[in-house]
Amino acid sequence: MQLFIPIKALLDQIESTLTLLNNEIYTKPSKLLHGATIGQHVRHIIELFIELHSGYENGIVNYELRKRDYKIETDIDFAKDSIHSIVQQLNKPDKNLQLKTNYSISTNDMILVQTNYYRELIYNLEHTVHHMALIRVSINEFTNISLEPSFGVAVSTIKHKNGICVQ
Repeated sequence: MQLFIPIKALLDQIESTLTLLNNEIYTKPSKLLHGATIGQHVRHIIELFIELHSGYENGIVNYELRKRDYKIETDIDFAKDSIHSIVQQLNKPDKNLQLKTNYSISTNDMILVQTNYYRELIYNLEHTVHHMALIRVSINEFTNISLEPSFGVAVSTIKHKNGICVQ
């Protein structure tokens, strides 16, 4: 599956970056990100993949009901183990799914949207890049670690900067 390689590469980047951090930095609230921590962003990434895996099994994905495992956001080793688990579960055949969601603040009425596993993997890939960009902000705020230039940057942006345009 073509999506497996870029998603694994992103998750490997996160895991490699986590090896450069300690739990103090991992859990330190960022002033630039309204008190969010690197660990909270990592947890959020991981939990969406976990929910997709769970939803794959029963045919309904509901990111809003994901389990919030605070151990992921406070324990780097546990987060790395969770990333390994996700990578092991990614490579599955495409299948139709339903996305159960509600974007209304004033109502609890859920809607079902037709989707599929590969489309949700793409969503998770893009979502991961977005949160990696926020993780970069915190790492730059707290450390002198030099991250790969591609960390937290969308492939389309990298291609554009390199003059590679697909038309």
